[in-house]
Amino acid sequence: MKTIFTILTTAIVAATATWLGLRSDTHDHSHHPDHAGSQILYYQSAMHPWIKSDKPGRCTICGMELTPVYAGEQGLEASEEGNLVTLSRTQVQVLNPGTSLVKMAPLVRNLSVAGTITNDSTRIAVLSAYTDFRIDKLHVNYVGAEVKAGQPLAEIYSPTILQATREYRQLSGDLREKAALRLKQFGLTDAQIRSIPEQPEDTLVTQILAPLGGTVVVRNIREGQYVSSGQALFEIADFSRMWFLFDAYEQDLPWIRIGQEVVITAPSLPGHQFSGKVVFINPNVNSLTRSIPVRVELDNPADETGHRLLLNGLYADAHIAMETLRPVLAAPRSAVLQTGSRAVAYIDHGEGMYEQAALTLGLRGDRDVEILAGLSENDRVVTEGNLLIDGQAEMNRAFATPESHAPEHAPSQNLSEGQKAAVSTFLATVDAMGQALSADDLKKFNAVSESAMDQTAAFLDAAKNLTREFHMGEEEREKLDQASHFHGFDDLHSARTAFHSFSMATVAVLDALHHVIPIPDAQVFQCPMVDDALPGVDPKAFWVQLGDRQLANPYFGAEMLRCGSKVADR
Repeated sequence: MKTIFTILTTAIVAATATWLGLRSDTHDHSHHPDHAGSQILYYQSAMHPWIKSDKPGRCTICGMELTPVYAGEQGLEASEEGNLVTLSRTQVQVLNPGTSLVKMAPLVRNLSVAGTITNDSTRIAVLSAYTDFRIDKLHVNYVGAEVKAGQPLAEIYSPTILQATREYRQLSGDLREKAALRLKQFGLTDAQIRSIPEQPEDTLVTQILAPLGGTVVVRNIREGQYVSSGQALFEIADFSRMWFLFDAYEQDLPWIRIGQEVVITAPSLPGHQFSGKVVFINPNVNSLTRSIPVRVELDNPADETGHRLLLNGLYADAHIAMETLRPVLAAPRSAVLQTGSRAVAYIDHGEGMYEQAALTLGLRGDRDVEILAGLSENDRVVTEGNLLIDGQAEMNRAFATPESHAPEHAPSQNLSEGQKAAVSTFLATVDAMGQALSADDLKKFNAVSESAMDQTAAFLDAAKNLTREFHMGEEEREKLDQASHFHGFDDLHSARTAFHSFSMATVAVLDALHHVIPIPDAQVFQCPMVDDALPGVDPKAFWVQLGDRQLANPYFGAEMLRCGSKVADR
């Protein structure tokens, strides 16, 4: 769509160049009060530094008057990447960018996960028969009974155990020790064996004792039942300590470490909090979910009736407050603009000058992100309004090659500097709104669109001077004005519906503005399935993207981010 964005880019170039020229003059005067007698080395464009001349004139790209560079001065360095963005005072006042310092600080992140409470598998005992016997009496005859270590569970009659007991009574010395070893093989404890001589000789039964305190979770026998060797009798679980199991995804693993404290809550226990620590991080990654099981160990207190609060298999939520072990170079997350693998931030150099910095990112905290490369400590970065500045940068980059040329008489030169700023700010806002929706970021969309109505009015007022030349009628202007009323939305669906009307009206107006300057980095895309996302709207759905970013659908966001196609140049 080569002709749509001509007015924008010419306006930005001229407005920014004028500001830079003023800034350059101010700088020169502060260091060189009087240039009288100084030799002029060459003349240079403040906006496009590669444009130089040995005599006065105007920039062949933006039409700005060339600035003299005197002997002893250093001219502006050309930036082939187009990473320098300058805004006029009017633009700065409209955008009102927020900034923050890059600093060394620990990153903090709060992770919320869901998982399951399960019993500690190291605290489970299964009691089995070591020989054949008959159950004479059950002291514990139901599942759920709470028992203590050493408590009698049942009394059994076993001829084999009875014979071994009589031998133990009759023998002494090493032979008795061998008889005691045989009784241990039948399941008797050391205390039971030592008490045999004190028991009446006509004692026929032997007690089965609980090996640990806990809850009876399985009972496989009844009174009078004959049991064969190897048959399971009871299963006892100690629920005084439990495990909380959850899956940690790959991006969370750098934050989680052994010994980390975890706060756990359960929907079935409102008002209760349980504290535990990470004791195990599974070294095996689940190939399907790309996650790793993590185990947390926690105490399970009993209520006033003696029953444990946390039940085996219970659903629970957990909160983990995490912090890096050492300070890192950190910048606010809102300062980072990321599209795919490309991440940038804008450094505020003051007086309307912003430098784009390509970033290498590390860990991401709740508010800050680790900067591995691209920024330095105490750099001041833009945290609010950076989407709009990024739009300006993309348009500047379209002219960042010496081969770019503008015709001698650009129609937009009929605009004042304030009107040019209004045009550029408007289109940068349109692009920023689309970016916010494609990222499913309702908060950012509401913030960016807050001033859309005023910026649209200023844009339409500026365009009046060019109405006849660009054949833009009253109907297009009225539709755009009506669609520009944004007052904040509670959900993405309503925000996207309003943006659809605004974007369609914007493209219609821009389509009426014909110019000869090609802008290869300005693109218009169309979504062929918008009625699936926004039933009832016009099935045609266009949106504007500035720069060469990959297609990002604002109508579907992450659900179908790459749905759409580029519209042919108009």
